[in-house]
Amino acid sequence: MALGLPTQLATRGTLHHHHHNNNSRTATTTVLSWRWTLTPDALLIPSSSTSLTTKKSHVQQMVTCSASGSVQAVNLSPGTPVRPTSILVVGSTGTLGRQIVRRALDEGYDVRCLVRPRPAPADFLRDWGATVVNADLGKPETIPATLVGVHTVIDCATGRPEEPIKTVDWEGKVALIQCAKAMGIQKYVFFSIHNCDKHPEVPLMEIKYCTEKFLQDSGLPHITIRLCGFMQGLIGQYAVPILEEKSVWGTDAPTRIAYMDTQDIARLTFIALRNEKVTGKLLTFAGPRAWTTQEVIALCERLAGQDANVTTVPVTILRFTRQLTRLFEWTNDVADRLAFSEVLTSDTVFSAPMTETYNLLGVDSKDIVTLEKYLQDYFTNILKKLKDIKAQSKQTDIIF
Repeated sequence: MALGLPTQLATRGTLHHHHHNNNSRTATTTVLSWRWTLTPDALLIPSSSTSLTTKKSHVQQMVTCSASGSVQAVNLSPGTPVRPTSILVVGSTGTLGRQIVRRALDEGYDVRCLVRPRPAPADFLRDWGATVVNADLGKPETIPATLVGVHTVIDCATGRPEEPIKTVDWEGKVALIQCAKAMGIQKYVFFSIHNCDKHPEVPLMEIKYCTEKFLQDSGLPHITIRLCGFMQGLIGQYAVPILEEKSVWGTDAPTRIAYMDTQDIARLTFIALRNEKVTGKLLTFAGPRAWTTQEVIALCERLAGQDANVTTVPVTILRFTRQLTRLFEWTNDVADRLAFSEVLTSDTVFSAPMTETYNLLGVDSKDIVTLEKYLQDYFTNILKKLKDIKAQSKQTDIIF
């Protein structure tokens, strides 16, 4: 059956988040009110019918992202059973996504990667043995074809810095979850951000929290995994600039982040995926220790054997910059991303106790890579390579 989906699957919405204030007597209890319209019949029109837009008879149905709303979508699961090893990874070229793909292939899964059409194709995914399918979460009509024959969706996608957060992280995810529900996907793994429910002032965190709720209400069997931070991100941010003697940007924020190696995140994700007790649960993955920016820089300096050229930006300035950028329409997204700095000022510890999660998954905490070990391996390798390059250039000097 050809799924002539969405000219009808229009997403639209405005976001209102109201906090409970337990101290005040008049607590507001308004729900998240993202809304869009979905026509379930649109999912059922055979390919021979006239185009969707000419069908006036469809009843538009409102769906609200609230704890009470449920997603009314038609289950089109076909007669042929889908192999549990068949997975679709969304966001497969990202820092976490590529590790999810590698791990899945190593463990014998049949991996399909949803990748946006791009001038430089993601050949490395094909080289590893994955199937690459082109689709764009910003264009809902491209999604259904990628889900045919898929058992599990693993969603690690986040919009690129240069595009509006709402397009991929809200509207795209809504369409993806709607399609997954309609096509009978049997498990959906969603990666979210730790403490996203506590920071409605940060757009990306607010949207992640909204998506968590929406996924819960969809009735899809799912696992939500909240993450604190990736060790991989520290290489470009601190390690490389220190080695190249370039300026390192830090803040004076007291925030501590429990970074985790994305390879560990991927390993634990597949353990969770195979454990039926975990379905429907919200897990938080945090690294063994929470670090401040200053501590990370000091560790890199020690391992690199050289001092960093640190430019410290007071968080108050980041905050001020955000208020300034708010005045200019075209830099709204920059302002949204700077909002993370407001989380930084609130002395948050981005970490969570892991004992319960380790027990649930049957994982030994000793097998989780520490930041010291991760960075030590990185610097040992890179310094050895630099030494080899120097040695080779010396040899060539002798020859010529």
